Amino acid sequence: VSSWIKNVGRRRLRETCNLDDSLEMLLQTQKQFREFDLVASEYCRRGQEALKKMDRWEDFSSVDVDSYRGKLQSHRDQLEEFCTQLDEHRHRICETVRLYEFFDKVRGGSCCTQEAVKT
Repeated sequence: VSSWIKNVGRRRLRETCNLDDSLEMLLQTQKQFREFDLVASEYCRRGQEALKKMDRWEDFSSVDVDSYRGKLQSHRDQLEEFCTQLDEHRHRICETVRLYEFFDKVRGGSCCTQEAVKT
């Protein structure tokens, strides 16, 4: 999971940072993000399950286990950060699409109103 986040997930999130200027392109970006989101959410779920299994070792005291606690915390932090960024991107794309759709309706209504005023 950690390797996927590092090699694939972060790169794909960066690709969705720049949202296009047209509703059509934005809807295409949203569709692509949804496909990625399904895969990424599954990795987040699997990572969280794996970390939950590792929690039982927290109370175990041993020099061998202590050396892995730092690595485990690093993976936990990486997973939490990625899942948070994924949620933020999901919300941002959804809200941007809604805003563009709203402006398209307003623009369409404005054109109709102008035509009615002219006649």
